[in-house]
Formats: sequence, C-alpha cells, structure tokens
Amino acid sequence: MAKLQNGNELIFRVAIAVPVYRLFDYLAPEQFESAHIKPGIRLEVPFGKAKKIAFLVECVQHSDVAIGKLKRVERILDEKPLLSTKDLALLHWASRYYHHPLGEVFSAAFPVALRQGKSVVIQAEKRYALTGAGKAIDSELLKRTPKQKSVLEKFQAHQHSLSEAELSAWNENWRTSVKQLVDRQLLQLAASSEFGASASESIIRNTALQCNPQQQAAITAVCDSLGQFGVFLLEGVTGSGKTEVYMQIIRTVLERGQQVLVLLPEITLTPQLEERFRQRFTVSIAISHSKLTDRQRACAWLTMQRGECSILLGTRSALFTPLKNPGLIILDEEHDASFKQQEGFRFSARDVAVVRGKLLNIPVLLGSATPALESLHNVDNKRYRLLHLPERAGNATAPVLQLLDIRNKRMQEGLSEALVAEMRLTLARNEQVLLFLNRRGFAPTLICHGCGWVARCRRCDANLVIHYDEGTLRCHHCGQEQRLIKHCPACKTGELTPLGLGTERVEKVLAELFAGKTIVRLDRDSTQRKGALENYLQQINQGSVDIILGTQMLAKGHHFPNVTLVAILDVDSGLFSIDFHAPEKLAQMIVQVSGRAGRAEKPGRVIMQTRQPEHPLLTTLIRQGYNSFAKTALAERKDASLPPFSYQALLRAHALDAEMPKLFLHAVAELAQEHSKGHTHILGPVAAPMARRAGLYRYQLLFQSSKRPELHALLNVLMPKIEKLKQAKKVRWSLDVDPVDLY
Repeated sequence: MAKLQNGNELIFRVAIAVPVYRLFDYLAPEQFESAHIKPGIRLEVPFGKAKKIAFLVECVQHSDVAIGKLKRVERILDEKPLLSTKDLALLHWASRYYHHPLGEVFSAAFPVALRQGKSVVIQAEKRYALTGAGKAIDSELLKRTPKQKSVLEKFQAHQHSLSEAELSAWNENWRTSVKQLVDRQLLQLAASSEFGASASESIIRNTALQCNPQQQAAITAVCDSLGQFGVFLLEGVTGSGKTEVYMQIIRTVLERGQQVLVLLPEITLTPQLEERFRQRFTVSIAISHSKLTDRQRACAWLTMQRGECSILLGTRSALFTPLKNPGLIILDEEHDASFKQQEGFRFSARDVAVVRGKLLNIPVLLGSATPALESLHNVDNKRYRLLHLPERAGNATAPVLQLLDIRNKRMQEGLSEALVAEMRLTLARNEQVLLFLNRRGFAPTLICHGCGWVARCRRCDANLVIHYDEGTLRCHHCGQEQRLIKHCPACKTGELTPLGLGTERVEKVLAELFAGKTIVRLDRDSTQRKGALENYLQQINQGSVDIILGTQMLAKGHHFPNVTLVAILDVDSGLFSIDFHAPEKLAQMIVQVSGRAGRAEKPGRVIMQTRQPEHPLLTTLIRQGYNSFAKTALAERKDASLPPFSYQALLRAHALDAEMPKLFLHAVAELAQEHSKGHTHILGPVAAPMARRAGLYRYQLLFQSSKRPELHALLNVLMPKIEKLKQAKKVRWSLDVDPVDLY
C-alpha cells in the first residue's frame, strides 16, 4: 500500500474532463514508485459508475474528503509526464484566465486518442515517391487509366515524397492506383532518408527568394530576438511576401536545432502552405487539424513532443502541442475570428500563444494584412513590435478599388450590367474573374408573393435557406432540413419566390451569361467531398477555370496569379449590425478579398457593388486604406469605452423553457451586484440576437470593466456561486471571456 513516512496514504489530486470547477482526490494505487510520479501523467480512475481518464495535478497528504470515502486510482498510464512543467503552467493559466474547469482544459491539450487513454506508440506512416521512370514518363501515356494518370500527375507536380495522410487528404481512393503505379515501377516506397534531414544535411530543399529591404528588415528583427520572448506584428499588405518572411526566419530557427509551431485559421489554407513548406525544407513536417484521423493527429502531437519533427502546421487546436525544443510560434492571419474557440473551452489561440511564448521565452510572430484592432492597440502601447511590409513582393502592384453604385440599376441575380461588362472584358484578355458572396445556398429566403408567408425554421429565429440543387430548405444554424415546397402552406394559392442571393443562385445565372466558360463554385457545400477543394484550386492555378465564385474560404491565403478582377457582390450586408465588431470584420474581409486580385505581373481591379457609396467605412478603405480605418475605429471604441479600452465577459444561458435562462441570469446579476467593486458594469440579461436556436431559448449577461483585474476578481467570486444556484440546474450556461461576437 502507498504509505508515506508518517503513515498516511498518498493522495492523488487529479483533473477530469467534466464541466465542474473542482479537482478530485483519489488514493494512490496499491503498488507504485512514488519517486516517478509527477504532475501531467494520465491515470485511469473510477468515476461514478464508469471509468475516466484523469490528469495528475499534484500529490498531497491530506484531503477534505474522509480517507475511507476516497476511491483508488486503478491504473497509471504514463511512466513520465507527456507535458513539460511549462506546458502545465500554460494550462493552469488558461483555466484561471478563461474561468474554465481545469479538467476540460487539460483534455483540450491532448489529441483524442491520448485523452481516451490509448497507448503512445507512433506507427510509422508510409511515404511514396516517383521512380526515375515516373519522373520521366509523360502522363498522357496513362490516359486510358485516368485514376492512375491523376495520381501520377499529383506526384509529378510535387516532385517529393507524399505520405499516406497527404494522399488521403487529396483523394481518399488513392490506394489502388498507387499500388498499380508501384507495380509499374513508376512509384516506390520512399527511403527513410526522405522523412527528414539529418543534422549534417541541409535543411533547405530550394533556394530562398530574394527579399526586398522591408522583408529583410523583418527577418533580421525576429532572428535577432531568437532565444528570448517578444511579440512581433508583421503587417504586410496582401501579396507582400509574408510567407517568405516566415520561411526564412524558420530556416534560422531550424539551424539552431529548434522547432517551430505555425498556426493557421482555416483547414483550407493548410494544404497550400504545407506544399510550400515541403518544397522549401527537408525536415519532417507534421500536420494537425480536425479533418485528419485521431491516429494521424496523435502521431503529429507525439513526434513534436519527442523532438522527432521540426515543424508543425496546424489550426487552433494544435496550439497546446508540446514542443521538445521550442524556438518560434507563428500565427498567420492573426486577426481571424477562427482563432477563437466558440464552444466548450472558449480560448483565443492568439492570446494564449502570446502567453505560451512568454513561458517558453521564445518570440511569437503574428502576421496579417488586416491586423486585429487589439493587436494594433498593443503596438501603440509598446507591447508588440510592428514590422511593416507596405509593398507587394516582386513586380506586383496593389489592386485598384472601386465602388459601383447599383441604386436604381438593372440587376440580374445580383450582377449589375456594368459588372457583367467588366467581366467580359477581363475574360476576353484570357484573365480570370473572382466573385465573392458570403452566403451559400440558392437564396436565403423563400417567400409567398401572394400573402407574404416566409419559410422559417421551426427551431430557430431564422429563415430556411433554399438549396435548389438538392431540392431542400435548410437551416444554417441548427441543420434542420425539409423538402423544397411548391405551394404556399398559408394561403394555398400564392406563388413561392426565392428572395435574396446565394452562391448557388449566382452560379446558375453565370452559366447563362457566360456560356462556354468554366465556372467553379467554392463554398462549404461544393467542397464537402474529400480532396474537392484541392482539385478545384489546382484547376484554377492551371488556368482551366475562367470564373471563380465563392464565400469567405476565398478571402485569404490563396494565390491566384491570373485573377485580375475581383468583385464583391453584396458589400452592404455587413454595414449594419448590432455587434460592434462588425465594421472591423467587414473591413478585414474587403481587404482580404481584394488581395486576391493582381498578385502577379498583371494589374488587378476590385469592384464593390453597393447601395451605400458614401458610407464612411467604404470611402475610408478605398481612399486611405485599412490603417486609416483602424485608427478611426480605435478612436470610436475608445470614446465608447469598448474593447480594447475595456474588458468583457459574456455569460450565455439557454433552455427549452423560455423563462428559465432569464431567471437564471437575473439571479447571477444580483450576485454580481453584491460583489462588484464599482468599475464593472453588469448589462442585462437580454435575449440573444437570435433568441431561439435549435429549439432553445437564449439569453445573455454582459460584464464590462475598465480594469481587467477587477473583472477577473469578480468572476473568481461568481463562478463557484453560480454552480450552486438552484436555477443553474435547469439551464445550460457558459462563460466567454473576451468574446469576439455577441451572438
């Protein structure tokens, strides 16, 4: 039995992934070596009628629970902690700052396979490469076997080995074709030396590009700070070569024998950036995002933890991946709202990355063409150092932005005659056109022309969106679907008419107006199939697409050298919102979408269709650029005492009962008033902007303070008290510290 020298039993205090704000005490296992037990190891413990995976926080000699009532740990799963002391310190900080249960924070730091208690064995993944014959053969000789031809062209386009995971991300049906190409001696299993360079080998596969003076200054500034903490904001106009700056800094980090964590906001950006990194570096590169299997993500996590991999490219969830030899953290498109987790453990990957850099004593590099107002505020306060790239790389020039007034103009499914004429001129020069509409589906509303009935979701305060090709009406909030109806259920006689625009509807009119032209629609519906997006992007870059129509997945990161005309079809939809973040998000979207035009030698143009041509946000962006908009927006936020000049936390509650969330939040508000020191305003409760969603009634309570410590002190007092409220058992509630939207 695990006894201490004083005769007491050793007690394990553990965190378990359950939504309660406390730790749990267990008796140590019967037989174990106490000298080897350290915080961070995984344990299997009895919990209720089941077993759960727990994380050891500390070993103690006393418990508030009687020893006779404590259960015993059943198994110790790890011989030594999988997380370092600094990794553990980060999780404790995140739990305190976001006021979230420590067990759920610990759980978020591990990949699914490890949080389920599975073994930590890394299974080597096979990689395939071209043989000499495969490099030399003309793929047209395989035209009678189109699947083999497609796979061969994939390898010939990359010129380096591809892993099973990379092939699966491209096309899940690759195995048969690869086996056939191996049998024909056009492909081969990659030699082990392909997996990464040894210390004596070069880490660079291709020569770096020649940098302009501004790029070189940014590279030098970050490289000079390696080995110490500092936050750098790389503000570069779209097409200014931020990725090249990243790669040249990464080279220096790799030459120091250290690892790099690169975070991206979208999964869609990962394959493109991954390809550029693999073309440049010979070291092992791990990938981590939600589209990979649990095994693949666990392997990426473990290879970085053991120092067997040098670069990790991942999305928000990869932030907590342990690094054996950390050297640098990069966040690309740092302004993007995707870096904020919107459910469960609601953390900001950008803000936590900065804290992690400080704990590890390494630099953090934030990159964006449209930095978040919070980041620019930190530059003003000397917390971040600004690195500016004001010019596009190479011979590319900034696109010309133009407002197109469509008031009283004849429109054809969202396209004005003037825009159609500009599109025809562009296509006649064999250049590509990109149209942006941030609304998928055929139309956002189905309305009766006779009585005005509108197709509404039965579970949400929202209209059903028409998906014409599928013959369905779908709610984009709860996912409810129903068959597309032909007759009005209210008046029985009225004509049902689509109202508003979606990408599906615009695609149909484009096919009519531009017969014979190749049109690609890129939205969540058209790219659901695995590998579909990569195939579309390949077609676009090969020049076999004339018109690209898409949603926000087109707004950033993509390099389309032959796109010279970009049109934003409905810029006005973002101008009017109850959320104070909306103008910033709209300005960022406009600049990011505009950045897809004229990225090579050919000049680009951006046309924004609007019925508000005098709106100050639009005119400021066009005449003075994003920086001027940001200065104005920050001044307005300061006058209104809004973040970043104040600090917020949003308490959300929902329930099937319409009154219960309001009663619960009223009780919380009363508690908060009792304990507030005077600088924290308690606003609400009020109904959420979408008061009913997925059948649940939603309310929210906003805390806002001019002093961050006072806000958190109040939340520290409130959280344990909220759990004990009788109304808390009748609602689902969550706290969002530093919310990025108020919905």
